[in-house]
Amino acid sequence: MFLFYAPDITENVYTLPETESRHCIKALRLKCGDQILLTDGKGNLFDACIIDDNISHCSLEIIKRQYVGNNFPYHLHMAVAPTKNSDRYEWFAEKAVEIGISEITALICKNSEKTHLKSKRLERVFIAALKQSLRCVLPTFNPETSFTHLVKTAKETQKFVAYCGEEENLLPLLQHICQRNTDTLVLIGPEGDFTPQEINLAKQHGFIPVSLGKSRLRTETAALVACNTIHFVNQ
Repeated sequence: MFLFYAPDITENVYTLPETESRHCIKALRLKCGDQILLTDGKGNLFDACIIDDNISHCSLEIIKRQYVGNNFPYHLHMAVAPTKNSDRYEWFAEKAVEIGISEITALICKNSEKTHLKSKRLERVFIAALKQSLRCVLPTFNPETSFTHLVKTAKETQKFVAYCGEEENLLPLLQHICQRNTDTLVLIGPEGDFTPQEINLAKQHGFIPVSLGKSRLRTETAALVACNTIHFVNQ
């Protein structure tokens, strides 16, 4: 069944925005009497029936409402430095939402070459991935946040920093030390990696240095590997 995003749903009858209406009626060829799913992105799932198949303002009757929340009992937060090519960051965000993530922060580091992301564009990526994966909780996106501020204010129970320093081969693998069902934050640096000073600061605030394997990974690949590793450990 198809899932549509309806963040402002409050009544028993809901009208899709024009873009979503066009997708529903013209692209998917749905009509009156057909049923679809809606989510408000806050964990609620609605069963709905099309009662007006107008191509520009499709109306729906809410049949059933249930709270389903997340599919995993922990909070996964990835703080990832923006990539020079924004498309690569958006690719990571899309796949992370599909896999399952709670929060993404754009991490600004000493070696960051890009320090700004288009939040509205990323929100559209989040929503599309939410619908694709049939999830009901839209992840939080935190715009540009300095490394120092994030490290000093992080509240997650377990905190990791993945990097490619000289001691990389001596670091434990993330999957070997990650605890199950535990709120988790993972830091992923820019193309130039974290500085030694940043690593030391992270350690001082309880972050554990980890490796993601022997391969040297791009920022967005490393972030996705870390995201998937956390979920794999929790299976």
